[in-house]
Amino acid sequence: MPRAVTLIRSTALSDVAEYAYAATAPAEARLIFLAGACPLNEDGSTAAVGDYAGQAAKALENMRTALAAAGAGLTDVISTRVLVASTRREDLVTAWDVVRNAFGEHDVPSTLLGVTVLGYDDQLVEIEGVAAVLDS
Repeated sequence: MPRAVTLIRSTALSDVAEYAYAATAPAEARLIFLAGACPLNEDGSTAAVGDYAGQAAKALENMRTALAAAGAGLTDVISTRVLVASTRREDLVTAWDVVRNAFGEHDVPSTLLGVTVLGYDDQLVEIEGVAAVLDS
């Protein structure tokens, strides 16, 4: 199945960032707007309490489930926003490394943010995303 997402790189921008700076999808693509994927277990409890990497992994698992329900996968994601409840750069990087590794070569434009608090008890990570697919 052809992919709708085209990642854009620019030699005029720093190559320090580990992601594409922009992405496009054709007009005929169906956009999928994902709610923030949280690190919640099926029973509603927060997974991996106190563990930034563990919560990022669980949030990605839940994001994959939501994408699959919409007929998409990680390679259909066109952008992400990773929210980390911490003021410590190390914690942000720990969560980011898990997210970045999950996307592999599909290094979508992303924003990494440290925030004060997230919505669930003991929640440290949340991942928002937008995907684009071409329906046959």
